[in-house]
Amino acid sequence: MRRLFFLLFLLLASPAFASGLLDNRPSATLGASSLNNSADFLPVHEAFKLSLVGSDAHSIKLRFVATDGYYLYRHRFQFRSEPADIALGTAQIPPGEAKHDEFFGDVEVYHGVVDIEVPRPAADSRAFTLLVGYQGCADKGLCYPPETVRLAIDGQGSGVPASAEQGWSWKSLVLFFLAGVGLTFTPCVLPMLPILSGVVLRGQVGGWRGLSLSLAYVLPMAACFALLGALMGVFGAGLNLQARLQSAWVLVPFALFFVLFALAMFGLFELKLPQALSNRLAGVANRTKGGSLLGAAVLGVLSSLLVSPCVSAPLAGALLYISASGDALGGALKLFALGLGMGAPLLLIATGGAAWLPKSGAWMNTVKNAIGVLLLGLAIGLLSRVLPGPATLLLIGLLAAGVALFLGTLELVVKSPRERLAQLLGLALLVYALACWYGALSGQGDPLRPLPAPPQASNALAAPVAADAWQTVTTPAALDAALAEAKAAGQPVLLDWYADWCISCKVIEHEVLPATAVQAQLGGFKLLRFDITESNAEQRTLLDRYQLFGPPALIFFAANGSEMSSDRVVGEINAGDFAEVLARVRGKLGL
Repeated sequence: MRRLFFLLFLLLASPAFASGLLDNRPSATLGASSLNNSADFLPVHEAFKLSLVGSDAHSIKLRFVATDGYYLYRHRFQFRSEPADIALGTAQIPPGEAKHDEFFGDVEVYHGVVDIEVPRPAADSRAFTLLVGYQGCADKGLCYPPETVRLAIDGQGSGVPASAEQGWSWKSLVLFFLAGVGLTFTPCVLPMLPILSGVVLRGQVGGWRGLSLSLAYVLPMAACFALLGALMGVFGAGLNLQARLQSAWVLVPFALFFVLFALAMFGLFELKLPQALSNRLAGVANRTKGGSLLGAAVLGVLSSLLVSPCVSAPLAGALLYISASGDALGGALKLFALGLGMGAPLLLIATGGAAWLPKSGAWMNTVKNAIGVLLLGLAIGLLSRVLPGPATLLLIGLLAAGVALFLGTLELVVKSPRERLAQLLGLALLVYALACWYGALSGQGDPLRPLPAPPQASNALAAPVAADAWQTVTTPAALDAALAEAKAAGQPVLLDWYADWCISCKVIEHEVLPATAVQAQLGGFKLLRFDITESNAEQRTLLDRYQLFGPPALIFFAANGSEMSSDRVVGEINAGDFAEVLARVRGKLGL
């Protein structure tokens, strides 16, 4: 099951899942925002990675990579030089994804990779500092303040970023390795191990000879995967596949692509190479002499070409994930680790550990079917970007109901303990499916909370507050003074972090705070709003003090002046959920 978990995690790592499944508006949350969820957001330099691709006497080439679930604004890019008398040309910025916001109008944003070229004066070879300004937001509903990065450009045109970041880590490599191990335990790969060991090893099991033969097979296979990952990292970034996955003309074919693979997992048909190419490769493999290092290496290369249908679908998801990184080295290392994981069982056989491997059996069909289910979930995740929330919730309910029926939920026959456990799980999925369908018919779109919220109590807890009851401050000193005043008066505080450039702040200001269920519970609080629109150094220091990356955030302080940290809300939240937060806080404060 652990192997299956890592395999499924690899599938879920594709951009369709990581970028917010069920809302077409990038600034909205996936349903209700979780509380005290600062850990859900990355620091700005991890959310948006800037690298210097290259520069010469004529131009400077930059690359931004927005991590999955984050996006950049086109109109927020700024490029300046120090000293200012070095005249830079107009930056060449590609068109972004068109987005209409009810508060900001028509804007352009970038998901994934964006390459920018900044012309420099050909007649001026002085070294200078390039100041790159940018701003972005998280899909979950948090906007980062405008950021500036300094790049040192020398007189020959080369430069070094102030903070270089690699697009891979040892954790990601371990994850891909374990995913490769998991891919081995599928019905169309695991039964091939005895045959493969016989061809490659020719009975030379154990000792240095067996290990060297198996390495001669595994390493070229992994190297071919690495080459594929490097190519996808380079050209996939140029194609900007993740950004293009915002159009229905691209999303729908991709969704059908994963549905096709899912049906293959369920055994409806078999996906394989064209017969002519398959026969040619098989002929080369048959003519290759086994038991030699060269022969094992040739077989390893051919194996990477003859990818089975059980491997091709997760591999496609991994390639799509790598394409969004724009990192050739990271893509190569990740798929190299994947290939090593797929070859690890053969290494185990070569060193005499074949007895440790599980035997073929019906359990492998369970693994295969589980992959098929997740591929269908991936297809729904892609379609959710072009379908309304209720329609997506209907599809999720259908998938859950289908899995429930497959687990034998409605089969009222004598079953083994394991089958009864599966039936119980299926029953839970069936109940969830019914909840999804009811929620979809009621206009809901959040799979985590498919049912509509219960109606609010008719009796108001307090008189609605006036719109001008909010006290706006813009400096840390003014905020500290206002908090000290509330503490002296023994009054609890609700602090709203706001900025004009924050879409989610506008949503909270116009849709959440004025809601009747929220207004009725604001009585008794001192209402403060910290406006961080200017985003100056002083205001940024205050963000660090409260461990926030940016607005929006709603923070509560008790009457004694201490923050109620477990009840803070970071990111966008809807009116119904915030009313529940207010009710809980009021209960703690005895209001």
